[in-house]
This record gives sequence, structure tokens and C-alpha cells, in this order.
Amino acid sequence: MRGEATVLHADLDAFYASVEQRDAPELRGRPVIVGGGVVLAASYEAKARGVRTAMGGRQARELCPDAVVVPPRMDAYTAASRAVFAIFRDTTPLVEGLSIDEAFLEVGGLRRIAGEPEEIARALRVRIRAEVGLPISVGIARTKFLAKVASAVSKPDGLLRVDPAREEEFLHPLPVERLWGVGAVTAEKLHRLGIRTVGQLSELEEATAERLLGRAAGAHVHAMARLRDPRPVVTTTRRGSIGSQRALGNRPRAPDELDVILTQIVDRLGRRLRDGGRGCRTVTLRLRFGDFARAARSHTLRTATDRTGLLGGIARTLLAEAMPEISARGISLIGISLSHLVRGDALPADLPIDWGDGAQLDSVLDAVRDRFGAASVARATQIGRDTGWDAPLLPEHE
Repeated sequence: MRGEATVLHADLDAFYASVEQRDAPELRGRPVIVGGGVVLAASYEAKARGVRTAMGGRQARELCPDAVVVPPRMDAYTAASRAVFAIFRDTTPLVEGLSIDEAFLEVGGLRRIAGEPEEIARALRVRIRAEVGLPISVGIARTKFLAKVASAVSKPDGLLRVDPAREEEFLHPLPVERLWGVGAVTAEKLHRLGIRTVGQLSELEEATAERLLGRAAGAHVHAMARLRDPRPVVTTTRRGSIGSQRALGNRPRAPDELDVILTQIVDRLGRRLRDGGRGCRTVTLRLRFGDFARAARSHTLRTATDRTGLLGGIARTLLAEAMPEISARGISLIGISLSHLVRGDALPADLPIDWGDGAQLDSVLDAVRDRFGAASVARATQIGRDTGWDAPLLPEHE
């Protein structure tokens, strides 16, 4: 593990909402909500009133009746993300993107040409504000995990360095929710045991944490609480999975409506596989119920595929298995992830006949969309339906 604080975690503040406030000066200083039926993003002025991402639009407007609600402009967010990442890569070649609005940067080897990490971070924030017009928070630490926590603590529009000699002093008083990987369910388990701070969690033996939270999750959060994170900043790996999800708000959803939404998601992911020259073996359905508990169901094929029809059939089967629980508990989010990705040249030329073909149809639809745009052709069941939004994506790395 590093001995010096040379890792930066740079995270754009309220990204979508900040782009809207940048491009419409009359929105600056006002509460802004991006999205209508479901909140995709909220400005800090709206967050101060209790508005949160994935909240239903009605609830958000009740909490903040004077908020300005704007439709998302994904092209604008994509352009802003690309401009910011260009600055990241001009700062250091060691950039690991986490999402369209955050990345790790390793700057330990730049002292002679760019100065100390804190100087580099200050210059980075100034440059992004001047060239892209957006606020960004930066955390600096010895490890990736601590840098990410530091950037979150520094928000909005802040800069925080964690001194290696004072890491426990910084981390241990924080709530366990600050740990990377501790969500609402894990936090609730810990709270029931009287564990509310990272310091309290660090006092447990690793075996105890594993028994309480499960082997993998317990080992992970225990290592974070004990300041163990040897992971380097990685720049060359391709994604091990791709996915997409859609927040649904709180209103009830009929099975046929969920089927249409699921089909829209799978259509997008199937095309992303083919555009990237990839195939996948595992399809995972991810759900968040009305009570905000989460669940996942998956199916793994013996042979990888990029065919939308096959992926959709698996996704529908997984959804059908989950419908009794959805009917009882409600649903607020649905998503699909595709994993065990392989290169396109590793896909089989032919699949068993009972899997169906579909390759020719995929090729025709892809060609039409390439020529006339993504909205030029749609399934009959999707005509007149809300198609949701395609979130901006980080580019693949070879």
C-alpha cells in the first residue's frame, strides 16, 4: 500500500443539475429537479429540502413546491463528461473512471512537473470550473477508498486531503454508511447491533463481521474500516459487465407495464453488446422493492450470446419468478446487468435451434437505427410508451 496521499477522487457535484444551472443562468441558486415522474438528479438547493435521486416526482414537488423541474438532456451531460475526462487525462495518464461524473487519478509521479498532489487537485478544480463551467469536489488520500470518502465529506465544491498520519482520526467518527459498499440494508443490520460509526465496526474481529454480514461483504467492510485498501488506480481494463436500470417511483406497476420497461432495457443492452463487439453469458435482474429492499436473480448460459431475443427471454423468465414478491411489496426500480462478457469473435456461429435465431432481426434493426436514429424503429408494444432515458456512458478501454 502507498505511504503517501497521492490518489485523487474527483466527483462532479449534482452533475445533471449543475449542467442545467450552468446552461440556464436563471436557474442558479434555485432548487432544480431533473426528470419528471422520477427524480434523476437534484441541485443542492433541492437536496437541502429533502429531494433525493430516484424519488417519485410527486413526493419531490411536495417537499419542494418551488423547484424548477426540467427534462433531462443526455447529450449535454455526455458532452460535459467528455470535456471533464479530457482534463483528467491531460492532468495524469493514470485515470480510472468510475462513472460519467467521477474518477480516480494517481498523481504521485507528477511532483517535478506539476507539484504536490494538493496543488494538482487545486489546479484541476480551477481548470474544470473555467473550461467546463462545473463545480467538482476532490478528495486526496493514500488509498482509493479514503479518497472517495474525502471527496464526499468535502461536498459541495470542496477539497479535502486526508493526512496518512491522521486516517483513523478522520474515518472512525464517520457513520458506517460512509463505507464503500454499505447500503441501507447493511447499515440497518449494523445499527440493530449498536454499530453506528466506522470506529465501532473496526473494533470487531473480521470473523465476526463476516458472520454478521456474510463472508464477502463482511470481509470487505471490515477491511475498509481497518484502512486496508491496496487497490491501484487501474486504467486499462474493459468493463466486466454492463447494465442499465430504471427508477419507477412509488406507484403500482402492472405486469405488462414492467414487461415493456424490461424489453426497453434489454433492447438497449443488446445493442451495446453488439456495438462493442461483445457477448455475455450471465443475465441478472436487479430489483428494488417498494420498501427499498433490494434483490437480484440471475441465469448463466453455457454459451455466450449477443442476441436480444434470447437475453429478453431470460430476463422475462427472471421477472416472472419475482412477480409474487413484486405484487406483495411493490417495486421502485428495475434493472438488468450482463456479465461474463466475451469478445465477439468468441461467440458461436450457431446456437441450438430451440434457443431461436434472432441474429438476422438484430442486424436489420441495428442497421436501421444506425442510419435513421435510435428512435426510428420500435417494437409494437413500445409505441406510445415512455422509453425512459439512456444515461451517458464511459467509453470502453481496451
